[in-house]
This record gives sequence, structure tokens and C-alpha cells, in this order.
Amino acid sequence: MTGLELLLIIGLALFFIILLSSVFKLHPFFTLLLVSIGVGLAAGNPMSEVLEILSAGFGNIVMKIGLIIILGAVLGIILEKSGAIVQIANIVLKIFGKKRPVLAMTIIGAIVSIPVFCDSAYIILSSLNKHISIKTKAKRTVLALALATSLYTTHTLVPPTPGPLAAAENLGITLYLGLIILIGLIVSLPTLYIVYRSSIYFGKKIELQNELIKNTTIIKKLPSALLSILPLIVPVFLISLSSVQIFFELNETISSFLKIIGNPVIALLIGIGFATLLFEKWDAAHLSDWLGEGILQAGPILIITAAGGAFGAILKAMPLVEHLQSLSMGENMRGAMLLIVGYIIAAVLKTAQGSSTSAIIVASSIMATLAVASGASVMDNVLLVMAIGGGAMTVSHANDSYFWVFSQFTGLAVNDSYRSFTIITFLQGITVLLASIILSLVMGIW
Repeated sequence: MTGLELLLIIGLALFFIILLSSVFKLHPFFTLLLVSIGVGLAAGNPMSEVLEILSAGFGNIVMKIGLIIILGAVLGIILEKSGAIVQIANIVLKIFGKKRPVLAMTIIGAIVSIPVFCDSAYIILSSLNKHISIKTKAKRTVLALALATSLYTTHTLVPPTPGPLAAAENLGITLYLGLIILIGLIVSLPTLYIVYRSSIYFGKKIELQNELIKNTTIIKKLPSALLSILPLIVPVFLISLSSVQIFFELNETISSFLKIIGNPVIALLIGIGFATLLFEKWDAAHLSDWLGEGILQAGPILIITAAGGAFGAILKAMPLVEHLQSLSMGENMRGAMLLIVGYIIAAVLKTAQGSSTSAIIVASSIMATLAVASGASVMDNVLLVMAIGGGAMTVSHANDSYFWVFSQFTGLAVNDSYRSFTIITFLQGITVLLASIILSLVMGIW
């Protein structure tokens, strides 16, 4: 099967996902299941193999982020029911002002996602996003888009997230991580501006499936600011500490300990432990009810997210990488052309198989030989990391677990997620590519 035929199958898959979910109103789980089976068969795989890949992809997502989704939902419920999330919203609005909630969520997202995976971060911060919307009367879709896409920006551009780190390793520039971080932050600035403007533009046009928050508990007495923020800050801090400890020479015992407490599952459990301090007096019955409510909230989200992982696994099984590798070999290029090719390869991989991190790793592996053959300088390679990161943003759709985490935790319909979140990720990727090319011109690397 040719590369063009594979791309055609992927295009048809996206068409049928939109058709089934928006026109026929089929539940996202069954939409993804049917389209995944269809794609697997169209790619020439026997039904037994298709079902095996589907099951593995579904289970892999549950294994990777299932507990994170459940614990994040539980933490969010406790913060909401105790009134802590209202207190945190008050703190955020004191810093940024009530008139700038979109800017606040954009900056918070960009900072948090440098050390923390964007899906974990969005789950942790989604309750905060909701209550800032209530307090400022800002449209929740606007704030949700600003938070989700700003998290997405630094996640793919700024180490120590795994994608940029792996790209640096593949391109042989790990000694220049400081430079990669600096350039990543510079490239993030225009991208975050696009996030800010486009979130307002697209978010205003879309209504949530449930814009009004039902069953919001009215708290007469809010917990203290410190006790409110600890359950949110501690998990983020522990996950961040685990990520940045690679830059320090620590003995093996301390390093292992930081990795354990910085695991998102352990960090969230610790956060839930701190959340129990929000009770004026211990109430086991209330706590049990809230834990159960969090689990119930997480169930549908987890199932749909895992179905997205199954769809992604079907696409990953297609031999697209080999076609891209054969197309890129034998070329000699530098500067803008090198960046464009790296961007395109990463974008095709991202669109095809869903994972930004995988797209960055595979694309940088393919481009490494080409960069060496082209005599690429250190700055060439640093900007190539950026361009590949931009490609790995282009685009997030139904085969990306983050797409489902965003849409389900926000309460956005699938077709609305496509015409807002997916479009913004495309704009982000293009902005990163253009910023990288402009930097190459400014630095005289053409």
C-alpha cells in the first residue's frame, strides 16, 4: 500500500468520525470503535489482528493515564465541594484581575506544562478553570481553550518534557539543553499570543453541552488560602521536581525517591491526602460520597479517552513511517527547508497516530541522518527541535488522548472540539514553524 493510499484512509477516517458524531449523533465511544475497525480492515489487516490491536491500544491508554484521570477527577470534586477551588480562583483573580481571566489561564497553562504532561495538568486544573468562569462570568469555552492549548504549547517545545528531550538526544544536542529551553520559550511567546486570540475568537462561537454548572455546592465558609492551594500545588510541584532532577547530580537513592513521589499517580494521591485537611472536622461519610462522585465522573471520560487510544493504535500499525523515511532520504538541505521538512514529517505522524511525543521522537530520528548529511549547525538543530515540535502540534484530533481529555472534561461536543481545539492546534503548529524560520533568518542561518 502506498503512502498516498494510507493518507487517504486517514482522511476518510476523520471524515466518518465527524459524520457519525455530529450528523448521526452516535456516542463517541461507538464512533471510534466502528471507525477503528473500518480503518484496520481498509489497511489490509485481518479482523483478528485488528481486534488485537484495538484491545492493546485501549488497554495501553488505561494503563498510562487511567489512574491519573480517576484521581484527578476525585481531587477536583473534593476541591469543589469543600470550597477550596473557589478560594484558589480568588487568589488567581487577585493576581491577574477579574478583567483578564483568559490571560490568566493562558499564562498558568504555559508555566505548568513545562514540567507536567498537558493531559495530567488539564485534569488537575479543569475545576479551577470552571470556577474562574463562574466568578468572572467569562465564557467557559474560551477559558478552557486558552488553558488546554497553552498547556499544549510548552509541552511540545520546552524541556524537560519528554518530546523535546528525546529530539535533542536524537539530534545529538543534549549538551545544549539550556539553549533549547531558551529558544523554546522565545518560540512559545508568539504561539501563546495566537492561543490567547484564537481561544477568544473560537470559544465565543461555541456553547457547551452543559454551560450552566449544576449541583454546585454553596459553601458558607471557605477554607484558608494555604489549605486550599496545597492540594493543587503539591502534585504539580512533585511532578515538576521529578522532571527537573535530571539536571542535578543527585545520588541514586534521592533520585529514585523523587521519581516515585513525582509519579503523577503518587503525586495526585498525596494531593488528595492534603485535600482531606480541608475538612473542619473529619467526615468519613462525606469523603466517601465525594470519592465515589469523582470515580463516577471519571468513568465515561476514561472509556472515551481509551477508545481514542485504540483508534491511535490502529493508525500506528500502518506503515507510514517507512514511506516518510524513504521520501526524506537523499536530500541535502539547511535552514528553512530543513525546518519545513521536519515540520511536515512530524505533522503527518502526529495527525496519523495521535501522540505528540511519539511524533517528535520518530520525526527527529528520521531527520537526524538528514541533518548530519546537510552539515546542520547546533542552532540549525535547535530550531529543528522547535519545527518538529510545531509539527507534533498539527493537529490534535480523535486519535489523540488529549483531545478526549479536553473535550470530555470541558463538556464539549466532538464536532465543536474539531472546529475550535483542533483548528487552534493547527494555528499553533504553523506559528511555531514560522517563528522558527524567522529566527533562522535573523540568525543568518539560511
